[in-house]
Amino acid sequence: MSRTSPHQHHHTGELSRRGLLKTAGGLTAAVALGTASAATTADAAPATWTHPGMLHNAGDINRAKVRVAAGTDPWLSGWNKLVANSHSRSTWTNRATATIIRGGTGENYGLLYNDIAAAYQNALRWKVGGTEANAVCAAGILNAWSRTLTSIGGNADRFLAAGIYGWQFANACELMRDYAGFDLAAAQEMMARVFYPMNNSFLTNHNDACITNYWANWDLCNTASILAIGILNQDSAKYDQAVTYFKSGAGNGSIAHAVPYLYTDSDGYALGQWQESGRDQGHTVMGMGQMGAICEMAWNQGDDLYSYDSRRFMKGAQYVAKYNLGQDVPFTTYTWGTGQNCSQSSQTVVSATSRGQVRPVWAMLHFHYNRRLSLDDKYISAMYYNLVAPEGGGGDYGTTSGGFDQLGFGTLMYAK
Repeated sequence: MSRTSPHQHHHTGELSRRGLLKTAGGLTAAVALGTASAATTADAAPATWTHPGMLHNAGDINRAKVRVAAGTDPWLSGWNKLVANSHSRSTWTNRATATIIRGGTGENYGLLYNDIAAAYQNALRWKVGGTEANAVCAAGILNAWSRTLTSIGGNADRFLAAGIYGWQFANACELMRDYAGFDLAAAQEMMARVFYPMNNSFLTNHNDACITNYWANWDLCNTASILAIGILNQDSAKYDQAVTYFKSGAGNGSIAHAVPYLYTDSDGYALGQWQESGRDQGHTVMGMGQMGAICEMAWNQGDDLYSYDSRRFMKGAQYVAKYNLGQDVPFTTYTWGTGQNCSQSSQTVVSATSRGQVRPVWAMLHFHYNRRLSLDDKYISAMYYNLVAPEGGGGDYGTTSGGFDQLGFGTLMYAK
């Protein structure tokens, strides 16, 4: 696929990955991409699941392994960021506890997000570097939490914990699922018992609030958790629930609500106003990571949500990137209903709060749109190369929860 000019790239429609496989030489081409048995119906879960098949597939892991062993950049720089992070040490001791609380009194959710970062980073070190000690550490962390965690409490923020840490925990488990010392069955059972009911409750009832009350990220993290649990547990109903919500859900996390207004800038680039753009920029960048995780996990199971609705997510990402690079973007007054009675509120300007915040979310988007699809992603590329690369992960972006909202290490795992 040739690179399109800036004046063309906003006219193209949805790209069907399964359609590409069918037209690329049938079974042989499909096997090469690891999705030979993917279902052919538009919204159905795959008939045969791909593992590992969440944020990273076997090809991603092998590429990182080969490139790091050869000492090639940028993979080596990404690897060095991983090895330098204290969470990636095989001596990390888990702090599994029965009840996690986010919001209100007794907050202790830092125990969980730090341990998830450690499990994921140790899993990456094992997969890429082959060190058994890291595998033992990652499996130990995941096993302890799978056998110990019984509930997630707190105020409304408990749903953020259930969403963000749900998809992240499942991703660490997915990397370890073929390791003999990892108790996959315990993890699958815990995810279905503790995380899924909360994810489902939020997307179904939105904590009994007005459907527009909660920002896009609340829906997105819970959708990502359901999708990840669906893949981990090979549960087609959960997988389909998440994909359907992304496409047509009633809340702010579905694609048309998350990117409500579309524009074309003076250079011909398609932009999409992000739902939280009038709130602050930290949360818009968080949204890139949450929606990006959904799209990447679905991609690895054969569904192209990245391109859904004429690449609406790419337009939103270009908008967020352009503004956070210090450039001007258009803004349409955003009005929504709040609380339980849908009392109206409005934002009339894009927010400059936390503008330019660095989070490790851009590598995934750049290497998809620019390298996989050969599209001109001017603003996404600039965010990645100018502000972020090489990407670190949890622990590299502060000690508070915002620094752990994404697993990171995209330079190591996505560079192409």
